[in-house]
Amino acid sequence: MVAKHRVCIIGSGNWGSAIAKIVGANAAKLPNFEDRVTMYVYEEMINGKKLTEIINETHENVKYLPGHQIPENVVAIPDVIEAAIDADILIFVIPHQFISKICSALLGKIKPTAVGISLIKGFDKKEGGGIELISHIISEQLRIPVSVLMGANLASEVADEMFCETTIGCKDKSMAPILRDMIQTSYFRVVVVEDVDTVECCGALKNIVACGAGFVDGLGLGDNTKAAVIRLGLMEMIKFVEIFFPGGKLSTFFESCGVADLITTCYGGRNRRVSEAFVKTGKTIEELEKEMLNGQKLQGPFTAEEVNYMLKSKNMEARFPLFTAIHRICIGEIKPADLIECIRNHPEHMTQANALAQEEEENEQLSCSLRSRL
Repeated sequence: MVAKHRVCIIGSGNWGSAIAKIVGANAAKLPNFEDRVTMYVYEEMINGKKLTEIINETHENVKYLPGHQIPENVVAIPDVIEAAIDADILIFVIPHQFISKICSALLGKIKPTAVGISLIKGFDKKEGGGIELISHIISEQLRIPVSVLMGANLASEVADEMFCETTIGCKDKSMAPILRDMIQTSYFRVVVVEDVDTVECCGALKNIVACGAGFVDGLGLGDNTKAAVIRLGLMEMIKFVEIFFPGGKLSTFFESCGVADLITTCYGGRNRRVSEAFVKTGKTIEELEKEMLNGQKLQGPFTAEEVNYMLKSKNMEARFPLFTAIHRICIGEIKPADLIECIRNHPEHMTQANALAQEEEENEQLSCSLRSRL
């Protein structure tokens, strides 16, 4: 008899609801999954009615993913413990600043054999100036193994079933195909790699770079300048992982979780949109969140602050000038236009200039040597 996996989705924003659409449909047709999928929904009142009741009656998340049908086998539940208690697979897709509270509520209330997969893009601060990956926090607090899913996956386009790719980072070779089957569809293609930490770092760090891209758009500086921000941002992402989460593979940055997600977010994501409005309107990030995101949180400025917290504690801000400048713009320490000076004087340019000068010198020496022999 085939063992059937029970799935719980913890979170119901636009990304959580888009994933619920996929997971619900797959669970209903695949023999190794229980048909019923639970989804923890933070209870809200919408026009005098509970959001969970609306979802369960109309099979639509009218607040966060309007116009899209969620499969009928996905059941919205307002109590996270009730939603998760019998689950074999827990899909975490909530704003990263709420993860510790959720884990505290679930500790000792879930199956000891359960596994997690995090779709959460961000870090969390540690005492003493460090930061920690969200998957590590979940794993340590709930004492379960946790994989990650990151990719060029704008929720609205996934919900519209436009073709895209994603990356799952999973070290357990027996669990990897189960997670892949749970998520993959004809329009949502999954590649599984073992480099979990790099996959997760990409998902968090690209939101910082997307803020920089939004500042460029707000300043009206064009695609060439934005391309420079994206390239320099990718270089800082690679350097960050090399220093703080060593042992990963450079090839992971060329999966969907890396360069593809970076490009997508810098052109179409909400971090870019809000950052553009930040420049054009002069309003604060908090004001724009309320106006533009329908109750959702912007991850880029949070992540920039968390990264800067560690860089500052280790006296390494100068080694990551783009990340540092974006953080300082978000908190009002410098003006958005100052980002251009950061780009112009980025050490990556200086390094390349020095390398070119050295190459020219070596070529001249070789040429002199050859002439002397003739």
